[in-house]
Amino acid sequence: MKVSDILRVKGGTLYTVSPDQPLAEALKAMAERDIGSLVVMEHGDLVGMLTFREVIQAVVRNGGAVGQTIVRTVMDNAPLTCTLETEIDEVRRMMLGRHARYMPVMNQRTLMGVISFYDVAKAVVDSQDFENRMLKAYIRDWPGADGGEPVQTL
Repeated sequence: MKVSDILRVKGGTLYTVSPDQPLAEALKAMAERDIGSLVVMEHGDLVGMLTFREVIQAVVRNGGAVGQTIVRTVMDNAPLTCTLETEIDEVRRMMLGRHARYMPVMNQRTLMGVISFYDVAKAVVDSQDFENRMLKAYIRDWPGADGGEPVQTL
């Protein structure tokens, strides 16, 4: 399974923010859309990722307030990225290695979407459920599985 399979099911809705936007505005957008991350874009290029992890760290550093903080000062300026062709197992390893919950999907310099750890986990579970159902059907339909005689073929 590849990243393109997840995006095909998930859809391509993207939420972005400018690095010079006030953090308070970015937080408002995240809260209104019930999302945990924003891709930081500047002049059409990916320059960072803003997640609740960076926001919480910034608020703690600022004594519990957002203040006049701008996105650029708190964003992850070297986020993990993957491509549409990246295998899901590789994405899992990358996300686990960096404790990343969100990963931008790139096609060269074009942002194609964002996948979350939830998206990856759901895809793996769905795939395993499908495989499990197929194996059970195969066993159920096995000749002689009903206690009768095996089917003879010539």
